[in-house]
Amino acid sequence: MKLSDLQAVVDDQKEGFSTFDLGIKRELLKELPVTDTHALVVSGIRRCGKSVLLHQFIRKEISKVFYLNFADIRLYEFTKGDFTLLDEIVSKSRKRILFFDEIQLVKGWELYVRQKLDKKLRVLITGSNARMLSVELGTNLTGRHVSKELFPFSFREFCSFHRLNRNYESYKTFLTDGGFPEFLKTGNPELLSFLIEDIIHRDIAVRYAIRDIHGLKNLCIYLLSNTSRLVSPSKLTGIIGVKSPSTVLEYISCFESSYLLSLVSRFSYSVKGQMLSEKKIYVVDNGLVNAASVSASKDMGRKFENAVYGDIRRKTRQIWYFSDGISECDFIYKLKDNYHAIQVCYEMNGDNQEREINGLLAALKFFRINKGIILTLGQTDKMLIDDYEIDVIPAYSFKI
Repeated sequence: MKLSDLQAVVDDQKEGFSTFDLGIKRELLKELPVTDTHALVVSGIRRCGKSVLLHQFIRKEISKVFYLNFADIRLYEFTKGDFTLLDEIVSKSRKRILFFDEIQLVKGWELYVRQKLDKKLRVLITGSNARMLSVELGTNLTGRHVSKELFPFSFREFCSFHRLNRNYESYKTFLTDGGFPEFLKTGNPELLSFLIEDIIHRDIAVRYAIRDIHGLKNLCIYLLSNTSRLVSPSKLTGIIGVKSPSTVLEYISCFESSYLLSLVSRFSYSVKGQMLSEKKIYVVDNGLVNAASVSASKDMGRKFENAVYGDIRRKTRQIWYFSDGISECDFIYKLKDNYHAIQVCYEMNGDNQEREINGLLAALKFFRINKGIILTLGQTDKMLIDDYEIDVIPAYSFKI
């Protein structure tokens, strides 16, 4: 790049930086540390509000911030060598806080960031690709970064955004709309469709040189349409027209890296047992479930389970489902060395009550936990069975 061209981009982006729409305060804001010894890295799916979060974080120090968004199309040809030009512009600005959006798009970025940390500058980074970030963070920035993950609005943030009370009706609306800020502002479903297309084409096909766009897209739509269900890569090859299970696994890994979806294993103390188990698929946000499939949008039970997964995932990565071959429990998760069990039931009634209770009890006994939760859309109750306590709680009042 030419110095003048890079300076023009910096100046152009600067104009909109100070007038950035801050929106509602995100829950993650209170967990962000102020440090000039470690780079602060916020990762998450496209359009979930990473830049807004960091704007909120440094708003009071806005005059000290140098900002550059590497996703700008004009920086498409920016390479490792151009960091020398960037450094000249940064030095001239005399800013002490560097805020870089999507810097992982440039190979070698971590070396530049480490150099800035060595000079006692504060560095804030956003990224939308977990795989690309983790490789660099795990080498040249080992021990020099703090990583946080941001997701679309939680139910509490959704209610704050719409100024709604947290109750049965608002939670039903949340299950349908999801939590992508821009979609909630405009109500335009095309924004979610465009987001899926961007992830498929720009974040995956281009970055990983995947030629079979048709197969990639078919798999994406299938998985988004089957959230909260068990999937087997070997069985997906014929459904989507991909030749081998290994290809399916690679595609799914790309979707996970882009934060589009997650695979959850059956619990086992054996790592091999978890790897060989069938996986349950969960999508990052129900808005994308609606955008991908009309039929999936009607299945409120699966969307309910998907939303509960999102609540748990915001707090921990250690999540499994439990099955002993007879009974099943939807979620086992671990926080601070303690296991917790949650059963999810959209509406508990005479037809499913025994199954749901028995599944939760099986998990409680296996993990030697005395207390478990059944989350419903609006029911409240309590049961004492032998030495086990089961609380039936409406999801709108649940908080991990």
